[in-house]
Amino acid sequence: MTVLDDLAVKAGDDDAVGGVPARLVAAPGSTEEAAALIAAAQDLHVVVRGGGTKLHWGNPPRELDLIIDTRRLAGVREHAAGDLITVVGAGTPMAMLHALPGQQLALDAPPGATAGGTVAANSSGPRRLRYGTSRDLLIGITVVRPDGKIAKAGGRVVKNVAGYDLGKLYTGSFGTLGLITECVFRLHPVTQAASFVRVTAPPGCATRVLAAQAAASALEVHAAPGADPEIAVLLEGTAAGLRDRAEAMAKLLGGGEVSTEPPSWWDTPPPGDVLVKLTGVLSQVPALVATAVGAGATVTGSAGTGVLYAGFPADGGDPRSRLELLRAATVRAGGHAVVLSAPDEVRDTLDLWGPVPGLALMRRVKNQFDPGHRFAPGRFVGGI
Repeated sequence: MTVLDDLAVKAGDDDAVGGVPARLVAAPGSTEEAAALIAAAQDLHVVVRGGGTKLHWGNPPRELDLIIDTRRLAGVREHAAGDLITVVGAGTPMAMLHALPGQQLALDAPPGATAGGTVAANSSGPRRLRYGTSRDLLIGITVVRPDGKIAKAGGRVVKNVAGYDLGKLYTGSFGTLGLITECVFRLHPVTQAASFVRVTAPPGCATRVLAAQAAASALEVHAAPGADPEIAVLLEGTAAGLRDRAEAMAKLLGGGEVSTEPPSWWDTPPPGDVLVKLTGVLSQVPALVATAVGAGATVTGSAGTGVLYAGFPADGGDPRSRLELLRAATVRAGGHAVVLSAPDEVRDTLDLWGPVPGLALMRRVKNQFDPGHRFAPGRFVGGI
Protein backbone atom coordinates (compact mmCIF):
# COMPACT_ATOMS: atom_id res chain seq x y z
CA MET A 1 0.00 0.00 0.00
CA THR A 2 1.22 3.49 -0.88
CA VAL A 3 0.03 6.93 0.14
CA LEU A 4 -1.67 7.09 -3.25
CA ASP A 5 -3.69 3.98 -2.38
CA ASP A 6 -4.58 5.45 1.03
CA LEU A 7 -5.59 8.92 -0.12
CA ALA A 8 -6.96 8.58 -3.63
CA VAL A 9 -10.65 7.95 -4.20
CA LYS A 10 -12.58 7.49 -7.41
CA ALA A 11 -13.43 10.82 -9.03
CA GLY A 12 -17.02 11.96 -9.12
CA ASP A 13 -19.02 13.54 -11.91
CA ASP A 14 -17.92 17.04 -10.89
CA ASP A 15 -14.24 16.17 -10.75
CA ALA A 16 -13.28 17.53 -14.15
CA VAL A 17 -11.10 20.32 -15.49
CA GLY A 18 -12.08 22.09 -18.69
CA GLY A 19 -14.45 19.24 -19.50
CA VAL A 20 -11.74 16.59 -19.02
CA PRO A 21 -12.78 14.11 -16.30
CA ALA A 22 -10.29 12.86 -13.71
CA ARG A 23 -9.97 9.24 -12.63
CA LEU A 24 -8.89 9.90 -9.05
CA VAL A 25 -9.01 12.63 -6.40
CA ALA A 26 -6.72 12.90 -3.37
CA ALA A 27 -6.59 15.44 -0.55
CA PRO A 28 -3.30 15.33 1.40
CA GLY A 29 -3.29 16.79 4.89
CA SER A 30 0.30 18.02 5.13
CA THR A 31 3.27 18.96 2.99
CA GLU A 32 4.96 15.66 3.85
CA GLU A 33 1.88 13.67 2.92
CA ALA A 34 1.58 15.62 -0.32
CA ALA A 35 5.23 14.86 -1.12
CA ALA A 36 4.69 11.15 -0.53
CA LEU A 37 1.54 11.24 -2.67
CA ILE A 38 3.28 12.92 -5.60
CA ALA A 39 6.28 10.59 -5.33
CA ALA A 40 3.90 7.63 -5.57
CA ALA A 41 2.04 9.11 -8.54
CA GLN A 42 4.95 9.44 -10.96
CA ASP A 43 3.03 7.81 -13.79
CA LEU A 44 -0.07 10.02 -13.41
CA HIS A 45 -1.03 13.35 -14.94
CA VAL A 46 -2.01 15.79 -12.20
CA VAL A 47 -4.02 19.00 -11.81
CA VAL A 48 -4.14 20.87 -8.49
CA ARG A 49 -7.51 22.17 -7.30
CA GLY A 50 -8.09 24.80 -4.61
CA GLY A 51 -11.49 26.46 -4.34
CA GLY A 52 -12.14 25.87 -8.03
CA THR A 53 -12.94 29.52 -8.72
CA LYS A 54 -10.46 29.70 -11.60
CA LEU A 55 -10.31 26.07 -12.65
CA HIS A 56 -12.09 27.01 -15.88
CA TRP A 57 -9.29 29.41 -16.83
CA GLY A 58 -6.72 28.29 -19.37
CA ASN A 59 -6.66 25.31 -21.69
CA PRO A 60 -8.12 21.95 -20.70
CA PRO A 61 -5.40 19.46 -19.72
CA ARG A 62 -4.25 17.07 -22.42
CA GLU A 63 -4.59 14.23 -19.92
CA LEU A 64 -5.93 14.04 -16.38
CA ASP A 65 -5.53 11.10 -14.02
CA LEU A 66 -5.42 12.72 -10.60
CA ILE A 67 -6.80 15.90 -9.03
CA ILE A 68 -4.93 16.95 -5.89
CA ASP A 69 -7.42 18.84 -3.72
CA THR A 70 -5.89 21.29 -1.24
CA ARG A 71 -8.90 21.58 1.12
CA ARG A 72 -7.04 19.77 3.94
CA LEU A 73 -3.93 21.93 3.48
CA ALA A 74 -5.74 24.77 5.22
CA GLY A 75 -5.35 26.97 8.26
CA VAL A 76 -3.36 29.89 9.61
CA ARG A 77 -0.13 28.36 10.88
CA GLU A 78 1.28 31.62 12.22
CA HIS A 79 0.18 35.24 12.49
CA ALA A 80 3.05 37.45 13.61
CA ALA A 81 1.18 40.73 13.99
CA GLY A 82 4.29 42.64 15.03
CA ASP A 83 6.08 41.60 11.84
CA LEU A 84 3.00 42.03 9.63
CA ILE A 85 3.23 38.49 8.24
CA THR A 86 1.18 35.32 8.25
CA VAL A 87 1.99 31.71 7.34
CA VAL A 88 -0.95 29.78 5.88
CA GLY A 89 -1.73 26.48 4.22
CA ALA A 90 -2.43 26.65 0.50
CA GLY A 91 -6.03 25.55 0.95
CA THR A 92 -6.85 28.37 3.38
CA PRO A 93 -9.89 30.37 2.21
CA MET A 94 -8.98 33.93 1.30
CA ALA A 95 -11.98 35.13 3.31
CA MET A 96 -10.17 33.96 6.45
CA LEU A 97 -7.14 36.04 5.52
CA HIS A 98 -9.29 39.12 5.02
CA ALA A 99 -10.42 38.87 8.65
CA LEU A 100 -7.26 38.41 10.69
CA PRO A 101 -7.28 40.30 14.02
CA GLY A 102 -6.50 43.91 13.15
CA GLN A 103 -4.71 43.00 9.92
CA GLN A 104 -5.52 41.74 6.45
CA LEU A 105 -4.08 40.13 3.37
CA ALA A 106 -4.96 42.92 0.94
CA LEU A 107 -5.71 40.71 -2.05
CA ASP A 108 -9.25 40.87 -3.38
CA ALA A 109 -10.56 37.41 -4.22
CA PRO A 110 -13.91 35.86 -5.17
CA PRO A 111 -15.86 33.82 -2.60
CA GLY A 112 -14.37 30.37 -2.20
CA ALA A 113 -10.90 31.27 -3.48
CA THR A 114 -7.91 29.83 -1.61
CA ALA A 115 -4.48 31.23 -0.85
CA GLY A 116 -2.63 28.73 -3.04
CA GLY A 117 -4.99 29.12 -5.97
CA THR A 118 -4.76 32.90 -5.77
CA VAL A 119 -0.96 32.68 -5.94
CA ALA A 120 -1.00 30.07 -8.73
CA ALA A 121 -3.17 32.35 -10.85
CA ASN A 122 -1.43 35.56 -9.66
CA SER A 123 -4.87 37.03 -9.28
CA SER A 124 -5.75 40.32 -7.66
CA GLY A 125 -8.58 42.81 -7.65
CA PRO A 126 -9.21 46.55 -7.54
CA ARG A 127 -6.90 47.21 -4.60
CA ARG A 128 -3.85 46.12 -6.59
CA LEU A 129 -3.32 49.86 -7.19
CA ARG A 130 -2.28 50.43 -3.57
CA TYR A 131 -1.20 47.04 -2.27
CA GLY A 132 0.06 45.15 -5.32
CA THR A 133 -0.65 41.63 -6.57
CA SER A 134 0.00 38.14 -5.24
CA ARG A 135 3.52 38.40 -6.64
CA ASP A 136 4.14 41.48 -4.50
CA LEU A 137 2.64 40.23 -1.23
CA LEU A 138 4.04 36.68 -1.23
CA ILE A 139 7.34 36.63 0.71
CA GLY A 140 7.77 32.89 1.29
CA ILE A 141 6.58 29.62 -0.18
CA THR A 142 6.72 25.85 0.30
CA VAL A 143 6.12 23.63 -2.70
CA VAL A 144 6.27 19.98 -3.64
CA ARG A 145 8.05 19.52 -6.93
CA PRO A 146 6.77 17.04 -9.53
CA ASP A 147 9.47 14.58 -8.43
CA GLY A 148 8.04 14.57 -4.89
CA LYS A 149 10.80 16.68 -3.32
CA ILE A 150 9.91 19.53 -0.95
CA ALA A 151 11.36 22.96 -1.68
CA LYS A 152 11.17 26.18 0.31
CA ALA A 153 12.04 29.76 -0.55
CA GLY A 154 11.76 33.16 1.07
CA GLY A 155 11.13 33.53 4.76
CA ARG A 156 9.14 35.10 7.54
CA VAL A 157 10.38 38.67 7.23
CA VAL A 158 9.17 41.33 4.81
CA LYS A 159 12.67 42.41 3.76
CA ASN A 160 13.97 39.12 2.42
CA VAL A 161 16.59 39.22 -0.31
CA ALA A 162 18.47 35.94 0.19
CA GLY A 163 18.70 33.49 -2.71
CA TYR A 164 16.55 33.04 -5.80
CA ASP A 165 12.93 34.12 -5.52
CA LEU A 166 11.25 30.78 -6.15
CA GLY A 167 7.93 32.24 -5.01
CA LYS A 168 7.77 34.58 -7.99
CA LEU A 169 8.43 31.65 -10.32
CA TYR A 170 5.48 29.72 -8.91
CA THR A 171 3.23 32.77 -8.83
CA GLY A 172 1.12 32.71 -11.96
CA SER A 173 2.43 29.30 -13.05
CA PHE A 174 -1.10 27.80 -13.17
CA GLY A 175 0.01 24.68 -11.32
CA THR A 176 2.42 23.61 -14.05
CA LEU A 177 5.54 23.50 -11.83
CA GLY A 178 4.23 21.55 -8.84
CA LEU A 179 2.01 21.85 -5.78
CA ILE A 180 2.04 24.91 -3.53
CA THR A 181 1.42 23.74 0.05
CA GLU A 182 2.25 26.79 2.21
CA CYS A 183 2.47 30.54 1.68
CA VAL A 184 3.95 33.38 3.70
CA PHE A 185 2.29 36.73 3.07
CA ARG A 186 2.98 40.31 3.94
CA LEU A 187 -0.02 41.86 5.74
CA HIS A 188 -1.42 45.36 6.07
CA PRO A 189 -3.45 46.97 8.87
CA VAL A 190 -7.21 46.90 8.51
CA THR A 191 -8.40 50.36 7.52
CA GLN A 192 -10.92 52.11 9.74
CA ALA A 193 -13.20 53.35 6.98
CA ALA A 194 -13.67 53.38 3.22
CA SER A 195 -15.43 55.66 0.76
CA PHE A 196 -16.24 55.21 -2.91
CA VAL A 197 -16.38 58.20 -5.23
CA ARG A 198 -18.33 57.34 -8.36
CA VAL A 199 -18.76 59.57 -11.41
CA THR A 200 -19.93 59.25 -14.99
CA ALA A 201 -16.83 60.18 -16.92
CA PRO A 202 -14.52 58.88 -19.67
CA PRO A 203 -11.60 56.64 -18.65
CA GLY A 204 -9.16 59.43 -19.41
CA CYS A 205 -10.28 61.17 -16.21
CA ALA A 206 -8.28 58.56 -14.30
CA THR A 207 -5.14 60.55 -15.04
CA ARG A 208 -6.41 63.32 -12.77
CA VAL A 209 -6.59 60.91 -9.85
CA LEU A 210 -3.10 59.56 -10.45
CA ALA A 211 -1.60 63.01 -10.97
CA ALA A 212 -3.20 64.31 -7.77
CA GLN A 213 -1.38 61.70 -5.66
CA ALA A 214 -4.60 61.16 -3.73
CA ALA A 215 -3.42 57.83 -2.23
CA ALA A 216 -6.37 56.00 -3.76
CA SER A 217 -6.57 52.29 -2.96
CA ALA A 218 -8.34 51.52 -6.23
CA LEU A 219 -9.26 53.33 -9.42
CA GLU A 220 -11.74 51.36 -11.50
CA VAL A 221 -13.54 51.89 -14.79
CA HIS A 222 -16.77 50.41 -16.13
CA ALA A 223 -17.96 50.78 -19.72
CA ALA A 224 -20.62 49.01 -21.75
CA PRO A 225 -22.09 49.43 -25.25
CA GLY A 226 -24.82 52.05 -25.29
CA ALA A 227 -24.00 53.45 -21.83
CA ASP A 228 -21.84 56.24 -20.49
CA PRO A 229 -18.58 55.01 -18.94
CA GLU A 230 -18.04 55.35 -15.20
CA ILE A 231 -15.06 55.89 -12.95
CA ALA A 232 -15.02 54.78 -9.29
CA VAL A 233 -12.30 55.56 -6.76
CA LEU A 234 -11.80 53.74 -3.46
CA LEU A 235 -10.32 55.79 -0.62
CA GLU A 236 -9.33 54.21 2.69
CA GLY A 237 -8.21 55.73 5.94
CA THR A 238 -9.43 57.12 9.23
CA ALA A 239 -13.08 58.05 9.61
CA ALA A 240 -12.11 61.58 10.62
CA GLY A 241 -10.12 62.38 7.50
CA LEU A 242 -12.02 60.37 4.91
CA ARG A 243 -14.94 62.77 4.42
CA ASP A 244 -12.69 65.65 3.33
CA ARG A 245 -10.66 63.38 1.06
CA ALA A 246 -13.80 62.00 -0.60
CA GLU A 247 -15.23 65.47 -1.14
CA ALA A 248 -11.94 66.64 -2.62
CA MET A 249 -11.90 63.64 -4.93
CA ALA A 250 -15.47 64.27 -6.08
CA LYS A 251 -14.55 67.90 -6.82
CA LEU A 252 -11.45 66.78 -8.71
CA LEU A 253 -13.60 64.55 -10.92
CA GLY A 254 -16.17 67.27 -11.54
CA GLY A 255 -18.82 65.95 -9.20
CA GLY A 256 -20.15 62.49 -8.52
CA GLU A 257 -21.62 60.33 -5.80
CA VAL A 258 -19.83 59.57 -2.53
CA SER A 259 -20.86 56.35 -0.80
CA THR A 260 -19.63 53.75 1.66
CA GLU A 261 -20.85 51.04 -0.73
CA PRO A 262 -19.14 50.11 -4.02
CA PRO A 263 -21.02 50.23 -7.34
CA SER A 264 -22.71 46.99 -8.37
CA TRP A 265 -20.06 46.27 -11.01
CA TRP A 266 -17.12 46.63 -8.58
CA ASP A 267 -14.73 43.64 -8.59
CA THR A 268 -17.19 41.65 -10.70
CA PRO A 269 -16.35 40.00 -14.02
CA PRO A 270 -18.17 41.73 -16.86
CA PRO A 271 -21.11 39.81 -18.31
CA GLY A 272 -20.54 37.64 -21.35
CA ASP A 273 -19.67 34.10 -22.38
CA VAL A 274 -16.09 35.02 -23.26
CA LEU A 275 -13.88 36.71 -20.65
CA VAL A 276 -10.64 38.34 -21.81
CA LYS A 277 -7.95 39.97 -19.67
CA LEU A 278 -6.48 43.07 -21.32
CA THR A 279 -3.33 44.86 -20.22
CA GLY A 280 -1.57 47.97 -21.43
CA VAL A 281 0.27 51.08 -20.35
CA LEU A 282 -1.84 53.64 -18.49
CA SER A 283 -1.87 56.18 -21.29
CA GLN A 284 -3.56 53.60 -23.56
CA VAL A 285 -6.36 52.60 -21.18
CA PRO A 286 -8.91 54.93 -22.84
CA ALA A 287 -8.08 53.49 -26.27
CA LEU A 288 -8.34 49.92 -24.96
CA VAL A 289 -11.73 50.62 -23.40
CA ALA A 290 -13.00 52.31 -26.56
CA THR A 291 -11.88 49.42 -28.76
CA ALA A 292 -13.44 46.81 -26.49
CA VAL A 293 -16.77 48.63 -26.21
CA GLY A 294 -16.75 49.22 -29.97
CA ALA A 295 -16.37 45.47 -30.42
CA GLY A 296 -19.49 44.88 -28.34
CA ALA A 297 -17.76 44.06 -25.04
CA THR A 298 -18.44 45.27 -21.52
CA VAL A 299 -15.27 46.34 -19.72
CA THR A 300 -14.38 46.60 -16.04
CA GLY A 301 -11.01 46.86 -14.38
CA SER A 302 -8.24 49.05 -13.10
CA ALA A 303 -7.75 52.32 -14.91
CA GLY A 304 -4.94 52.94 -12.44
CA THR A 305 -2.82 49.89 -13.29
CA GLY A 306 -3.86 49.08 -16.86
CA VAL A 307 -5.47 45.73 -16.06
CA LEU A 308 -8.93 45.37 -17.63
CA TYR A 309 -11.44 42.59 -18.21
CA ALA A 310 -13.68 42.44 -21.27
CA GLY A 311 -16.74 40.22 -21.56
CA PHE A 312 -18.77 39.58 -24.69
CA PRO A 313 -21.33 37.01 -25.89
CA ALA A 314 -20.23 34.01 -27.89
CA ASP A 315 -23.02 34.54 -30.43
CA GLY A 316 -23.88 37.67 -32.37
CA GLY A 317 -20.50 37.80 -34.09
CA ASP A 318 -17.32 35.84 -34.66
CA PRO A 319 -15.47 35.56 -31.30
CA ARG A 320 -12.20 35.13 -33.17
CA SER A 321 -12.63 38.45 -34.95
CA ARG A 322 -13.42 40.20 -31.70
CA LEU A 323 -10.43 38.63 -30.01
CA GLU A 324 -8.12 39.64 -32.88
CA LEU A 325 -9.40 43.21 -32.57
CA LEU A 326 -8.75 43.25 -28.82
CA ARG A 327 -5.36 41.60 -29.18
CA ALA A 328 -4.25 44.14 -31.77
CA ALA A 329 -5.32 46.95 -29.44
CA THR A 330 -3.33 45.52 -26.52
CA VAL A 331 -0.24 45.12 -28.70
CA ARG A 332 -0.49 48.81 -29.61
CA ALA A 333 -0.91 49.53 -25.89
CA GLY A 334 2.22 47.57 -24.97
CA GLY A 335 0.30 44.74 -23.32
CA HIS A 336 -1.44 41.43 -23.93
CA ALA A 337 -4.89 39.92 -24.35
CA VAL A 338 -5.49 36.55 -22.68
CA VAL A 339 -8.74 34.62 -22.88
CA LEU A 340 -9.54 33.47 -19.36
CA SER A 341 -12.74 31.56 -20.06
CA ALA A 342 -15.09 30.70 -22.90
CA PRO A 343 -17.67 28.00 -23.73
CA ASP A 344 -16.03 24.72 -24.71
CA GLU A 345 -17.08 24.93 -28.36
CA VAL A 346 -15.71 28.48 -28.62
CA ARG A 347 -12.57 27.97 -26.56
CA ASP A 348 -11.35 25.26 -28.92
CA THR A 349 -11.34 27.76 -31.81
CA LEU A 350 -9.40 30.49 -29.99
CA ASP A 351 -5.74 31.10 -29.26
CA LEU A 352 -6.23 31.73 -25.54
CA TRP A 353 -2.79 33.10 -24.73
CA GLY A 354 -1.61 34.77 -27.90
CA PRO A 355 2.06 35.58 -28.54
CA VAL A 356 4.11 35.55 -25.33
CA PRO A 357 7.70 36.83 -25.15
CA GLY A 358 10.07 34.45 -23.40
CA LEU A 359 8.15 31.30 -24.31
CA ALA A 360 11.37 29.40 -25.07
CA LEU A 361 12.67 30.19 -21.58
CA MET A 362 9.35 29.13 -20.04
CA ARG A 363 9.60 25.80 -21.84
CA ARG A 364 13.10 25.25 -20.46
CA VAL A 365 11.88 26.00 -16.93
CA LYS A 366 9.00 23.54 -17.39
CA ASN A 367 11.36 20.86 -18.69
CA GLN A 368 13.68 21.39 -15.73
CA PHE A 369 10.99 21.25 -13.05
CA ASP A 370 8.64 18.76 -14.69
CA PRO A 371 10.49 16.80 -17.39
CA GLY A 372 7.62 14.35 -17.72
CA HIS A 373 5.11 17.17 -18.26
CA ARG A 374 2.78 15.57 -15.72
CA PHE A 375 1.53 18.65 -13.90
CA ALA A 376 -1.33 20.48 -15.64
CA PRO A 377 -0.17 19.27 -19.07
CA GLY A 378 -1.16 21.70 -21.79
CA ARG A 379 -2.97 24.10 -19.45
CA PHE A 380 -0.57 27.02 -19.81
CA VAL A 381 0.77 29.19 -22.60
CA GLY A 382 2.22 27.38 -25.60
CA GLY A 383 0.74 24.08 -24.43
CA ILE A 384 3.11 23.94 -21.44
